[in-house]
Amino acid sequence: MLLHRLFDATVQRQPDRLALVCADARLSYAQLDRRSRQLARHLREQGIATGERVGLFLDNGPDMVVAILALLRLGAVCMAFNPQTKAGKLGAVLARTRASALLTQATLATVWRQAAAAAPELRLQLISGHGWQPASARELPWPDGTVDDGCEPPDIDADIDAHALAFISHTSGTTGLPKGVMLTHRNLASITGTIAQYLALRQDDVILSALPLSFNYGLTQLLTAFATGATLVLERSFAFPAKVLETLSRERATVFPAVPTMYAMLMGLQDLSRWDLSSLRLMTSASAPLPQPLLQQLRQRLPSVRLYVMYGQTECTRISYLPPEQLDRRPDSVGRGLPGQDCWLIDEHGQRLPHGSSGELVVQGDHVMAGYWDDRERSAEKLFRDPASGRIAMRTGDLFRSDADGWLYFIARKDDIIKTRGEKVSPHEVEQAILDIPGVRECAVSGVADALLGQAIQAHVVLEEGATLGERDIIRHCLARLESHMAPKHVAFLDALPRTDSGKVSKHLLA
Repeated sequence: MLLHRLFDATVQRQPDRLALVCADARLSYAQLDRRSRQLARHLREQGIATGERVGLFLDNGPDMVVAILALLRLGAVCMAFNPQTKAGKLGAVLARTRASALLTQATLATVWRQAAAAAPELRLQLISGHGWQPASARELPWPDGTVDDGCEPPDIDADIDAHALAFISHTSGTTGLPKGVMLTHRNLASITGTIAQYLALRQDDVILSALPLSFNYGLTQLLTAFATGATLVLERSFAFPAKVLETLSRERATVFPAVPTMYAMLMGLQDLSRWDLSSLRLMTSASAPLPQPLLQQLRQRLPSVRLYVMYGQTECTRISYLPPEQLDRRPDSVGRGLPGQDCWLIDEHGQRLPHGSSGELVVQGDHVMAGYWDDRERSAEKLFRDPASGRIAMRTGDLFRSDADGWLYFIARKDDIIKTRGEKVSPHEVEQAILDIPGVRECAVSGVADALLGQAIQAHVVLEEGATLGERDIIRHCLARLESHMAPKHVAFLDALPRTDSGKVSKHLLA
């Protein structure tokens, strides 16, 4: 149940198998193992101890992967940040978590130097790359990563158990400073095994990921690859979809995880036959609902690839998945849960509801977080002891309905429900109706203050290139499809929807 032990077992089984590909770097499991141990020894020599929080402010790449493995060995707590994080937010989180070190890169110096000034307990900054001059004694260069195959890697693993913190993963921050989700080795080792099981991952798989490792969905690509012995091909971003497809074709990738925004960009490419995608056997989608028109387009253009639609939260990584064979029968569902966990719906009084009801989803299992960092009040709101089992369970804050067989259908975030004309409206339902209009590429619906209605429904729409829809077209379509109180009163046309670091639409920024 220790994450680095899962990696160690793979190193023992197949030391010479290719573990990581990123740009020009190609590292075997043995080489990656050696580099991570060398970095761990260096960090220990610099005084980094078990339980200390260490920030990772790095691009997707070998340094980030090596750093994660090294910190896990030390029993330190990883806190990975998206390289696009601004200095104010980075500094505030480093200060709040009392981070002792930051592992980063020279190209981000203007950001991390400003952030470090706001984190008084930060005593070490380890910098990768060239083009910087140390401004203080606590700024040190990244140690030489040369792999010496003639030396035994040092044994520096800390004495920790499965309940030790492995990561503090910060939520996407749709409102204010993100919460620090505390995930233990047991939490992440448990969900790693579960995901690998239901996806039927194999050691001969090649997983191509353009998801940031600072994002739990991206992190699980690393964890599942190294636990099963697969090869992880890392892309720094999905900014250039054609480049990612070139890599997918060249490396013969078999697994491709993405968020709906990435799939929309992929479907924007007119001719996929330019690339050899014959090796691809499965795709996964998470982070946000996959619009039905986009789902159908994916299946039409890539008919031989199995598509898994998944649902989860940072607080437990994954909660459910829809088997590909259920897509035709239940295209709106996110599945019925995961092996080894329990989930159920509750009413506003916390009482369990039978199948066929609507309510807040609750989840229970070894993958549920330990709580929020330094925030007992929010932890107590989220976590509770289930009287039926005596075990800790978690309120997701998401509203679902279930059918008679227990299949789950997302309604809305509890906080996103719009109250208009005395009625409650799910933004997701309105969004799905608008996405059915030819020419609409993306849509997000939110409530805005209205003196007469309480809240009025506002739709934010991104059109396909060349589409000429207007506000009246959107409203007329909704009136024909939905109850009158669910039709938007206002429609705003945007070039793009604002998103969080994890790719979710930011309703906070829309408001």
